[in-house]
Parts: sequence; structure tokens; C-alpha cells
Amino acid sequence: MPYQSVFRRYELKYLLTRAQKARIVQAIAPYMQLDQYGHSVIRNLYFDTDSYRLIRRSMEKPTYKEKLRLRSYSRATCQSPVFVELKKKYDGVVYKRRLSLPEQEALSWLGGGALPQDTQIAREIDYFLRFYGTLHPTLFLSYEREAYYCRDGGDFRLTFDENILCRQTELSLETEAYGTPLLDEDTVLMELKCSGGIPLWLVRVLSEEKLYKTSFSKYGTAYQRLIFPQIKERKQDGTAIQGII
Repeated sequence: MPYQSVFRRYELKYLLTRAQKARIVQAIAPYMQLDQYGHSVIRNLYFDTDSYRLIRRSMEKPTYKEKLRLRSYSRATCQSPVFVELKKKYDGVVYKRRLSLPEQEALSWLGGGALPQDTQIAREIDYFLRFYGTLHPTLFLSYEREAYYCRDGGDFRLTFDENILCRQTELSLETEAYGTPLLDEDTVLMELKCSGGIPLWLVRVLSEEKLYKTSFSKYGTAYQRLIFPQIKERKQDGTAIQGII
């Protein structure tokens, strides 16, 4: 199935209750419908250096930041297609490049193997891998997503993410989705993805619900709540990772 490989857009995030989500789903029904994935459990492996250079830099909120992840829209097998995604953010605009590869081939490449195909996107990701040196999976992160697109064919997208879980063990897309929750049970992350402005009908809905955009990074939150406390504890034991503390 054809897939979009290049993205340039704004991504606006909102934290809301399940009751607010239900009202928003009802309000968008005349304008939007579920996309090809509908309701899915997305699995991600985030790649970083031994010192967590990428996420630590991202949390400093620089003008430019970047990250690399491997993503599947269902539980993977060694030959099932997954996405290698290079995501960059510059001056508030998100740029994403992605390739679809069999999981085993993707892992081999990200682990230092040969370039899987000679394309612009593959070369860009390969340069990223060589620039940062040895990258490896540092976090498994999953969530249940509902994704909607516009009925009129516009590029505006809206997603709801619930049951956001993370862990540092069993770092594989072939596993069950389990881990430490990042949000409480009644909280939903909504993302608006657009190349320009938000539709006026949705602006009215956001205003009625008194929802305001917020800053929320799944990987960043996982680092703060799960990874950094371990690093801090190791520092107290005299075994902190060099270059972090």
C-alpha cells in the first residue's frame, strides 16, 4: 500500500479528559473520518546514544532538534513492514522522513548494517546514523491511537493517543504493549497536524472546551520519569553514564 514518506507540518498538542474527547469526536464527525489505520496500537523504538544525547538536547528546547525511531502499527514480525522515521523540528515546524522496510532489515541497518536502498531519504537517515555514531534502542513506547482525516480531502489530521506506556526492557516491536503509564487513566493526548491554519469549526470546539495547546513529548516525559531517576541513582552510587551528569 502506498504511504506518505515526507511530511512538513505543524503539530499542536492538547491534554484533555475522556469526556472532552467524546464530545470532540462527536463534533468532528461531519468533517472528519477515521483513516486507514483507524484504531491501532502503535509501537515505537526510540534510538539514542549511550549518553541519551538526542533526548537531552531535545529537552533543552533548541531551535532545531531531531530524533530517530522505528515504528509499527501492529505487533510486528521479522518480515512485517515497519517505518524507520527521522523526525526534525525547526522553528516550530516538524519535518519527517520515513522508509518502510521489513523489520529485520530495518534493525540490521540501524544496528550498523548496509544502506538498504539508494534513495534520498535512505541516504539522509544513513548520514544521521553515521553522524551520531553508535545508536541503539533506548526505549519502547506504545499507545492506542485513533487517527482522523478530513472528508474534503484536505491535509489536516487529528489524532487521539491513550494508554501511553513505556519501558526499557524487551525492546522489540514483536512484543506485547505494556509498561509504565505516562498519563493518568482519564487523560488523552490530542494532536492536530496541519500545514497551515486550524479549521474554524475546530477553533470553535477548542474554545467551547477551553482547551489550550501544551508542550508534551512522549520520549521526553519517559526520560524524565523513567530514565533520569535511574541515572541520578547511579550517580549517587558512583556509576553514572559519562557525559550525562
